[in-house]
Amino acid sequence: MSKTRTNTQKLYDIIKKPLVTDKSHQAMEKYNQYTFEVAKDATKIEIKKAVELIFPGKKVKAVKTVYMRSHEKRMGLKYGRTDSSKKAIVTVEGEPIEELTGV
Repeated sequence: MSKTRTNTQKLYDIIKKPLVTDKSHQAMEKYNQYTFEVAKDATKIEIKKAVELIFPGKKVKAVKTVYMRSHEKRMGLKYGRTDSSKKAIVTVEGEPIEELTGV
């Protein structure tokens, strides 16, 4: 288990980037859910604190996490593996996050 991150800088390091795909964009519009790539050792509580810190005034309703395994990828004649990662699907109460919706 990981130690609980209380330092503000460590909370900023949890969320790496938002993941925007067709499926995640539909979830943004329909269910007010946002998908982020997060640190592998981050817990749901830490992800909730990080999202509420990065987007002030937004209340997180629920957090779901998914571990993304690495898979083989071919580049020409060589084979390699992609990096494994973790993503979080965060449901936000109230108004949508304007920074991520592009409105």
